[in-house]
Amino acid sequence: MNDRGNEYVPVLVVGGSLVGLSASVFLGRLGIQHCVVERHTATSSHPRGRGNNMRTMELFRTAGLEPGIRKAAETLSKNNGILQVDTLHSGNRRWLSGRITGRAPEADVCSARRCACSQNDLEPVLLQGARDLGGDVRFRTELLSFTQDADGVRAVLQDRDSGETYTMSTDYLLAADGPRSPVRERLGIEHSGSGDLFHNVSVTFRSKFLREVAGDDPFIVCYVTDPTGEGVLLPVDNEDQWVFHVPWFPARGQTLDYFTDDRIAEHIRAAAGVRNLDVEITGKATWHAADRVANSYRDGRVFLIGDSAHEMPPTGAFGSNTGIQDAHNLAWKVAAVLRGWAGPALLDSYESERRPVAQATSARATLQAAREQHPGYSVRTESNDPSDDLMTVALGYRYDSRAVVGAPAEDSVIPDVLCLNGEPGSRAPHLWAGHKGATVSTIDLFERSFVLLCGGPDWRTAARTVAARLNVPLDAYSIGDGAEYDLDTGGAADWCSAYGTKPEGAVLVRPDGFVAWRAEGETADREKELTDVLLQVLGR
Repeated sequence: MNDRGNEYVPVLVVGGSLVGLSASVFLGRLGIQHCVVERHTATSSHPRGRGNNMRTMELFRTAGLEPGIRKAAETLSKNNGILQVDTLHSGNRRWLSGRITGRAPEADVCSARRCACSQNDLEPVLLQGARDLGGDVRFRTELLSFTQDADGVRAVLQDRDSGETYTMSTDYLLAADGPRSPVRERLGIEHSGSGDLFHNVSVTFRSKFLREVAGDDPFIVCYVTDPTGEGVLLPVDNEDQWVFHVPWFPARGQTLDYFTDDRIAEHIRAAAGVRNLDVEITGKATWHAADRVANSYRDGRVFLIGDSAHEMPPTGAFGSNTGIQDAHNLAWKVAAVLRGWAGPALLDSYESERRPVAQATSARATLQAAREQHPGYSVRTESNDPSDDLMTVALGYRYDSRAVVGAPAEDSVIPDVLCLNGEPGSRAPHLWAGHKGATVSTIDLFERSFVLLCGGPDWRTAARTVAARLNVPLDAYSIGDGAEYDLDTGGAADWCSAYGTKPEGAVLVRPDGFVAWRAEGETADREKELTDVLLQVLGR
């Protein structure tokens, strides 16, 4: 080993794709020094993973990245819905999910709308945001090995350009190193779930005439069902660049050698229904749809986030969103422990909160693949369960852990109907309010501290006292209709009804925007109640 000394960083993130870069942004926003290592040369060049749901976009909005992401996504900003056709030229078109026109369905419950931004466009925005916040992101750097003890993790890294190896000591290692995670394998953590569901060869290609064949009603995704051209078509630039996912059946003896450029071009022509369609293949990559969730999300000081912890089919676009939200959940908890205002027990809540969400979400994504008859997936279902609503899955999931006080024990992880009413363990309701001359969402307030929302000054006084006594970042805002409140709803909403409390009550929200506790009415001793709740939530 060449000697570069033993570097130290509080948090080491292994993997610099969507989830690893998001973790860097969230840690940077919290002021936590960290390093991201990624074995590849640069961010992704392949257009994929374009669905960023409303919850993910809320997180990016609060982190200040939404404008840059919207700009990067401008090309597909007017594309809507999932289309199913026999062939593109057949004229037999069926919309599996509606075209979004006018007011987005999430407008009343979210601070940000969903956004179709392909991974190759999104990652550079995240990378710039991470570096602007002080993130040390190192490409062409590979984790060779690691050991850990009660005091920390010692990682051996290699610069793939120079071949030089060096060590880095860290308090916590976050593994965002993908579905074949070497970190997870070294830890010996196994999976549960259905396993592989279907396989695809993802092809990038150019075709000028295909734009005319596709029609004037732009889609985000198009499923082609004709057996000779079965697959999934996605526009890249709404002009001549496209992606086509060709089903691949290894169980039938198909090898990758089968997918020659000529054979793929003929397959795409069959999907279009145009025998002489111009097709120029520009790239190929394999991907596998699976239903797997790691049996454990943590081993000591090492945590799994993103695809290293779970795999799910692309239907609903939940995979990367679930991973980004893993990173957000873990970032504030690691920061709280490193800063000393939480005990190490808080980190136990990461697995107890995020693993059930991944299990439930993957089950819904798998069911959706069957309902949509995703090309290459032969399972079918007639389920019309209301809990299959994708917005409920994206936004309505709930936590039940020691980092939540008073979560209804009987609630399922994903409810049948979206209900964001301020119950402990749910994402705090979104309300627009005036604050210091600007209009903000309540969601914008939840990031770097606990937040207490209340109707009057008594709770604010108690919060200031408790925050100083416990050395915990805790902001308190009075909220109501009128300029005398910190947050003025302007009569547009009744915060008590939205949050399930009374004017004399209060709601404590965690830095990740989830309700930690709710006082539905008058409390005999506000300081004691708030102190007891924070000590439990923070594992102290």
